Amino acid sequence: MAQLSIGTAWEETLAFVKREGTLLFPVALMFLALPAVILQLLTPGDMRATKAVEGVKDAPQLPPEFLLAMLIVILIAMLGTLAINALALRPGISVAEALHLAVRRLPVLIGAALLLILGFAGLLLILSVIGGGLAAAMGMGAAMSLVALLAAPVLLFVAIRLLLLNAVVIDEPVNAPQAIRHGWRLTMGQFWKLLGFIGVLIILMVVVQLVSQSIFGIAGRLIGGTTLSVLLAGLAVAVVNAVIQVYYLVMTCRIYRQLAG
Repeated sequence: MAQLSIGTAWEETLAFVKREGTLLFPVALMFLALPAVILQLLTPGDMRATKAVEGVKDAPQLPPEFLLAMLIVILIAMLGTLAINALALRPGISVAEALHLAVRRLPVLIGAALLLILGFAGLLLILSVIGGGLAAAMGMGAAMSLVALLAAPVLLFVAIRLLLLNAVVIDEPVNAPQAIRHGWRLTMGQFWKLLGFIGVLIILMVVVQLVSQSIFGIAGRLIGGTTLSVLLAGLAVAVVNAVIQVYYLVMTCRIYRQLAG
């Protein structure tokens, strides 16, 4: 089993981003931040409301064009993350070369994502059957809560174990099932270290998002009212997320290099 040093990976990440930031950040802003802002602008007004939804029947219906826009944004983000992975794993290539490689490998990542979605859907189906049996004894609400409690740790475990999936897809000539298997093997015995890394990253993202959202939201409200406040806050969060994702993606590539030897 390969030894993993999160500290070494972080030091390498800082050095690489400092050296290649002029390539990485424009890609992140174009493929991660900008589509997120556009999607926010396309979001129906009733979905932006902060009031709680009383039930499923009261939830706003998503228009087909919004669902299509969401799908396009997801695909653009997947392409952008693969391009950043390519830049991180193959120093010296141009942005055009990274994007070309990302386009060629995107179907593999989509296939892997679909396989994982199908697997998780099967798990939910099994848990739903169990929950249906428990509903008679515990009540529907309690049974569904138990199902959620059982599903959440499994989803977290799988997500951590497949943390290097993007790096595997962009760096190795594998198909979707092979990418999942190899990504799973690479993280064997590294779950707790990777979980700690993701935990710290999530805390950092939440704090930075709240600060940037508050600062730009207040500035927008003072300048142009509620509409500008929402727009500036959303733009700030999208940019901050894109910057953090650059460090996250480069970090996962450094971790991948350690574990893949």
